[in-house]
Amino acid sequence: MKKIALKCGSLLLATALVFGLSGCGTYNRLVTLDQNVNKKWADVQSVYQRRADLIPNLVNTVQGAANFEKSTLTEVTNARASVGQVKLDPNKAPTDAAQLEQFQQAQGQLSNALSRLLVVSENYPQLRATESFQALQAQLEGTENRISVERNNFNAAVQEYNTALQRFPTNMLNKMFGFQAHPFFNAQPGSEKAPAVKFDFGNRNASPVPAATAAATP
Repeated sequence: MKKIALKCGSLLLATALVFGLSGCGTYNRLVTLDQNVNKKWADVQSVYQRRADLIPNLVNTVQGAANFEKSTLTEVTNARASVGQVKLDPNKAPTDAAQLEQFQQAQGQLSNALSRLLVVSENYPQLRATESFQALQAQLEGTENRISVERNNFNAAVQEYNTALQRFPTNMLNKMFGFQAHPFFNAQPGSEKAPAVKFDFGNRNASPVPAATAAATP
């Protein structure tokens, strides 16, 4: 009987050890995936901040054009201020979908305001000869492209992490360890295409739509 009891005890101990090691491996993997999501979120925040940092110089440069529409400049300035009022941890990806939606809406308003500013800028050919304006054009184009790339990278990291949370037996352990799913950025129409910044100063009758795509990524 004692031998049987010892064998049963050893079996139970081995089983517990296997499950324990499996649990540790699962925990460590979730930590790694969660940290990757946070890293991608920080990258997203960085490129959005870069766009925000470009705006004061863009506004100042455009403001130098005679009779430039003040309402357009005011709209851009106010939209940038609204973005700054949405406070999210730059190093910790949100777990609240409503918070991410609020952040995305604020960025979208700024995108729309920038679109209108760039459309109006087409009516001022003298801006094209300004070196600072040309430099800002190139920087803005690069930043808009990076926003699209980093948003996609973030969504990919979130998908991998959220999928791991839902798989068995991880789904039995994640609540115990306090892991929470992260929301995605919502897809926008045309978001699969890299936005382009175009200034057609030579054709006053050209459609303003191409310029509006400069800030199409919210």
